[in-house]
Amino acid sequence: MAFCNSCGTNLQSGARFCPKCGASQPVSGTTPVADAAAPPTPPQGSNALKIILIVVAVIVVLGIVGMGTVAFIGWRIARHTRVHEQNGNVRVETPFGTVESTNNPDQAASNLGIEVYPGARVLKGNTAAMGGTHTVTAEFESDDPPDKVAAFYKSKLPTANINVSDQDHYTIVSTDNKNLITINIEPQDGKTHIHVTSLSGKVPGSSD
Repeated sequence: MAFCNSCGTNLQSGARFCPKCGASQPVSGTTPVADAAAPPTPPQGSNALKIILIVVAVIVVLGIVGMGTVAFIGWRIARHTRVHEQNGNVRVETPFGTVESTNNPDQAASNLGIEVYPGARVLKGNTAAMGGTHTVTAEFESDDPPDKVAAFYKSKLPTANINVSDQDHYTIVSTDNKNLITINIEPQDGKTHIHVTSLSGKVPGSSD
């Protein structure tokens, strides 16, 4: 037996309105159903932030590893580098090769592989041997004028290329399959400075 929700009067089964008070009655067998709640959508900004943080973390880790590697290599190089000094001559031995400096004109001349200008005074000289290449540089000073010094080296290197600038600056370049010799001659402070570089071994551009 059904009853009116407003006045309590007995109702016939299936009645939609109360015959006494006229109040509407709920339909039998139906139950209001609440709308199903939509599943929450994860915010897109949080995923992008996670990706950025991961990328930053990877970059930081790689940077730390890189700095550690450089520091380790530097430590190994420093550990295996030896410096020897005797009578003003310095010899530095590294894992990559040897570098020497000398103020002995006879030694500089022998290392260059070309005769030193007669009477020239040695200013400095360096020798380096790395990767199958032997490089020697030396600087000399002479009281003779640049053209006389240039004429001397022209006679020693007849096939060399010669470039003259300002009438008293000379550049002489001699190449072959085994040696590359460059000589720069220029006036400085009333003297003639001679800078000689000799490269032997695998000379760039050579067929050997």
